[in-house]
Amino acid sequence: MLDLRQAMDLLGFPLSDEARASDVALLEFIERGFLRETLERLSGALAPEDPSFKYRILPKSSRARRSGDRGRLSSSESFTVARLASVWLRSLRIWKSERDARVFLFRAHPVLSGRRPIDLILQSEFGAELVCSLLGRLEVGSAV
Repeated sequence: MLDLRQAMDLLGFPLSDEARASDVALLEFIERGFLRETLERLSGALAPEDPSFKYRILPKSSRARRSGDRGRLSSSESFTVARLASVWLRSLRIWKSERDARVFLFRAHPVLSGRRPIDLILQSEFGAELVCSLLGRLEVGSAV
């Protein structure tokens, strides 16, 4: 959970004092739904040259349909944003450069059966764990 809090700080996500102090409160904070600007900020950091990246998390049709929800993401969308933010921070820590971290995340990797890490992260929590496992091996210098 520390990585998640650090990722949210790095990207300027607003966290309450309670969510900073307790893992359960952090989960409840995410469940309530992030503001849409959180998705905008993360998309800008991860894929600054792809303005459509955010629509992989919140499709245009859903965005238009939910105009009355005060600009909040659903719980599921918020957990996806949190997952992405956490893996993004870990990638930055290992690659030491935003450009290199993006190259890693958006390029097919042989250890992932030729899949792009970003696609696995967006797909599921288990996919994100596979990517984190690969990042962990890179971090300790293991051959991958």
